[in-house]
Amino acid sequence: MKLSLQNFSTLVEGMAASVQGAATTLMDLTVGSVLRAILEANAALALWLQWLIVQTLSATRLATSSGADCDSFGADFGFARLPAVAATGQVTFSRFTPTLQALIPVGSSVTTAANAQSFLVVADTNNPAYSAAQGGYVLAANISAVNALVVAAVAGATGNVQPGAISLLSSAIAGVDTVTNQSALASGLDAESDVAFKSRFGSYLAGLSKATNAAIGSAISAIMQGLSYSVVENVNQAGATQMGHFVVTLDDGTGAPSANLLATVQQAVDAIRPVGTSFAVQGPMVTLANVSMTLTTDGSADHAQAVAAVAAAVDAYIAALPVGGALSYTRLAQLAYDAASAVTNISGLLLNGAAADVVPGSFGAVRTGVIAVS
Repeated sequence: MKLSLQNFSTLVEGMAASVQGAATTLMDLTVGSVLRAILEANAALALWLQWLIVQTLSATRLATSSGADCDSFGADFGFARLPAVAATGQVTFSRFTPTLQALIPVGSSVTTAANAQSFLVVADTNNPAYSAAQGGYVLAANISAVNALVVAAVAGATGNVQPGAISLLSSAIAGVDTVTNQSALASGLDAESDVAFKSRFGSYLAGLSKATNAAIGSAISAIMQGLSYSVVENVNQAGATQMGHFVVTLDDGTGAPSANLLATVQQAVDAIRPVGTSFAVQGPMVTLANVSMTLTTDGSADHAQAVAAVAAAVDAYIAALPVGGALSYTRLAQLAYDAASAVTNISGLLLNGAAADVVPGSFGAVRTGVIAVS
């Protein structure tokens, strides 16, 4: 049923018409009269009741809810908002005199120049410099620099910083003088928005009690933000036909999802897969995209600033490509022109040394290699 709302004037006019219609004599409804004041007071009360009704209806329907009301609506169905994701990336610790061995302990803190965001050093077993026994990254004698993995102390997009933004040691580390990030940190995400929450809730309901691609996608999307995936049916991981088998290829934007994340996805898919089927969950086969181009800019513009903006735009676009998503060669030119209005021409544009698209295939993902913009 549609709720018919009225404004203050309409309410007063309706009340006045009802009172006058029930009276046998002409009523005094002029401004300032006692009866007019009583009707206006009742109209104000009716407006307040209308507002309460609208608030109640908004909070009891997901489509019109926001914030905590969305969360409470979803909680009735066992559906929760995805939390914020902390930005992660590599920083380089270096020193002026590489004479003795030094250690960067796990838990060490570094910050941006304005102390706007802090980052903590975390373990990275894939880094040969990391020593679990010593609890940190070893900077060997006669070695001037070492890379270490850091994670933003506060989850969210505020942890995304540009190259060189991290430049301060929060506390002194013996044998280490400077720190910087050669590449941007761009993996931080704010908590799931209301729009995304509502969209995913529809997919969640559509996938309940159904062993379909949509159900598998909903199960994967519920794990964390920033995931992309592809589901290929009736093939094995070698690409050969295998009826009743499907392969889930997953990426978190890094090109190398962790074993823990792959295991979590394995469990989520196993809970809703069709009976009598088998499946595999794997990371993508990464194809690096090496981009080179030369920019011509307006003579009055800052050429270096335009170069930096174009390089950042290309990097962000490639990092956001989904699993199986192709990188269009001509798209790179559009990105360059859109990134900086000062760009008047582009020459020498090459993608992996050629003027052709990069298509990674169903099991692959294109990720950033070397971006050379001049």
